[in-house]
Amino acid sequence: MDRQPLLIGATLVTLAVGGVMYSVVYPYLSGDIKAQKRQAALMASGERRREGRGADPAKRRKMIQDSLKDVEAKAKTVTLEQRIARAGLSVSQTLFIIGAGMVGLVAAFVSFVFNQDPLLALGVGLVVGVGLPHWTLSFLASRRVAKFIEAFPGAVDIIIRGIKAGLPVGDCFRMIASEAEEPVRSEFRQIVESQTIGLSIGEATERFAERMPVAEASFFSIVISLQEKSGGNLSEALSNLAGVLRERKKMKAKVRAMSAEAKASAGIIGSLPFLVGLAVWFTNKPYMAVLFNTTVGNVIIAGSLLWMVVGVFIMKNMIDFEI
Repeated sequence: MDRQPLLIGATLVTLAVGGVMYSVVYPYLSGDIKAQKRQAALMASGERRREGRGADPAKRRKMIQDSLKDVEAKAKTVTLEQRIARAGLSVSQTLFIIGAGMVGLVAAFVSFVFNQDPLLALGVGLVVGVGLPHWTLSFLASRRVAKFIEAFPGAVDIIIRGIKAGLPVGDCFRMIASEAEEPVRSEFRQIVESQTIGLSIGEATERFAERMPVAEASFFSIVISLQEKSGGNLSEALSNLAGVLRERKKMKAKVRAMSAEAKASAGIIGSLPFLVGLAVWFTNKPYMAVLFNTTVGNVIIAGSLLWMVVGVFIMKNMIDFEI
């Protein structure tokens, strides 16, 4: 019995079912639908609160809405070059693609040497060459964003104290670019460098929000852009922003503490199949060898691993809250 058609058929069926479930279930698990409804409600309540005010508040509200729409539109279209920059890597897009291709070729060659199966080697090469580099980018970007969120409120406080002491905003930015912690230091250094080549402070902070896709950076960019366009007390606006950032930080810590038990349970549930499989392998090896030596066993392993990944992904999104 040729096992390749069976493997290909089982893989395609499981991928199709997994893709359908992902497209249907993911918007609810990730909170996208709730976030859209919450944003619409906030915009509507904001408009009701500001009704009856003068022309200037209405103009200011329109500017804020336009700025938010621009930030959201730019955040949806992310290029590979932007992902590399968000991960904090200094490699070019071409070099990254070449490196990913070489990793995939090495993985395919190793798989072919051990299994002598060209179809399996091709699959391993594609998974490793495409999935592993992008997962690495996501991991590095997430870690860098976490460090940024931790240090950013302190940088805003430095700007507030500098403005109250009479320093220009550009000098405050240069102070942070030379003395703050990473990655805040490198991000503000790019803002300063953007100003030196002719960009305004508003345009420089807009690029800053594109490089760092978090709400904190978007809020900061909007405050600076509005102050540049319409004027106002920048120190007061940044003081309010600093308060919001600190409250968001407290809320994230509270959510992380409340979800710690659920994350531990998910880790235990996710690791149980592998631990039980290892225990059975060491205690009764012929019983487990059927899964590795027969075609049906290989199909069962492939399907089980795929659905295991789907289950882990669903559990992750159920316990991962966006603030």
